[in-house]
Amino acid sequence: MQFSDAQKNMDSAYFGGAPGVLISGLVWITAGLVGVFHSAQFSMLALFFGGMIIHPMSVLIAKKLNRSGAHDTDNPLGKLALESTIILFVGLFLAFYVAKLSLIWFFPIMLLAIGVRYLAFQTLYGNKLYWALGGLLMFAGMLCILLRAQFIYGAFIGGITEVVFAVLLLKQAKAKD
Repeated sequence: MQFSDAQKNMDSAYFGGAPGVLISGLVWITAGLVGVFHSAQFSMLALFFGGMIIHPMSVLIAKKLNRSGAHDTDNPLGKLALESTIILFVGLFLAFYVAKLSLIWFFPIMLLAIGVRYLAFQTLYGNKLYWALGGLLMFAGMLCILLRAQFIYGAFIGGITEVVFAVLLLKQAKAKD
């Protein structure tokens, strides 16, 4: 499989990744709301457990949008998608550990980790919007740390940013149809 064909296959199967970005954004916003109405600890857990539903829900949405929700088995980019998930686990470990020292750094660290992961999505889908999304999330994470933003700000910044980019990605994917 040629590289450009592998990207087209990923792009087609997952509707440009837009459903995953949308679900992720909604998970971030939910975590923020949990932080507002319950506690920081439950907010962090909401992001953790909500993160577990992102892929299955995005596959379901891709299927509802008449896409397969699965890339070809011989697509070499499938490995990159899986391997980039390790970034999330490292980010979660760091975020949970650092939150014991400084609670307000949990979401900024997650913004940094998710932002780094989105940089690889440009390679997966061949869409430079992922570089912008990743860069913006990383910049937001750094600003939250430097400005000592309140605990939940990072959750809402991440969620709103992802929802906005999901809309842009959905428009691009629909334009290809």
